[in-house]
Amino acid sequence: MLPAGAEDVPLADDLARRLTLPVLPVQPAAISTTVDAVLLVQGERLSLQRTGAGVAGPVSVDFGSNRMRHRRRSGANELLGRAVGVGRKPGLQVVDATAGLGRDAFVLADLGCHVTLCERHLVLAELLACGLRLGAASDDPWLAENCARMDLHAIDARRLDAQLLAKADVIYLDPMYAQRSRRAAPSREMALFSGLLGESSPGEDEDFLRWARSQSPARVVVKRAPRAESLGRLPPSHCIAGKAVRYDVYVTRALG
Repeated sequence: MLPAGAEDVPLADDLARRLTLPVLPVQPAAISTTVDAVLLVQGERLSLQRTGAGVAGPVSVDFGSNRMRHRRRSGANELLGRAVGVGRKPGLQVVDATAGLGRDAFVLADLGCHVTLCERHLVLAELLACGLRLGAASDDPWLAENCARMDLHAIDARRLDAQLLAKADVIYLDPMYAQRSRRAAPSREMALFSGLLGESSPGEDEDFLRWARSQSPARVVVKRAPRAESLGRLPPSHCIAGKAVRYDVYVTRALG
């Protein structure tokens, strides 16, 4: 945990206690040989930064960023919306069981869904909580309203309260690493998280799918690379595919 300045020390101390992390002195130039990465506290913002020479910039959750605003106009949104069934039932309840940085969850919220985000990695959960807090406090109505439709739980989705799961119309899964092409260069986020948090195993991803299908949603949606095998080689009911992504949809009942 690294406070950017003296004024950031109290918040850094609080986060360090909750995450069981040491607090480093306010000397960013002196840490590159002592730790692989730091959780940087700067004002109200929280970011994860790899240390050392030539590394990429910090990773944070900013739902109001230009990147997210650009994605709002992306055709991929239509694919994701079709996969979860947007338009088939008002106010869809979606459980994003592998929330990561929350980008797909935010797209779903922008499409009108109410999204329960589950993230078991506590550092990622803190990044998400910071992004949601700042978004909800924004004076941008679009950003604040979308964040209000998102509810974060810092737990493994398989431990989510049974009553919340019973309300879910859709369970959404995005295996974070295993589906990525070996030939493609990883994004800075994927490279950072893979190095620090480890990759999910195919067996664990398959366990998530079995768990999701054992619940009572109308459908389970799994995000895959276009040419990847279906998770666990379990054929979906149907697929919705684009050039860069495919959604495998497992339908158990009609929405609505």
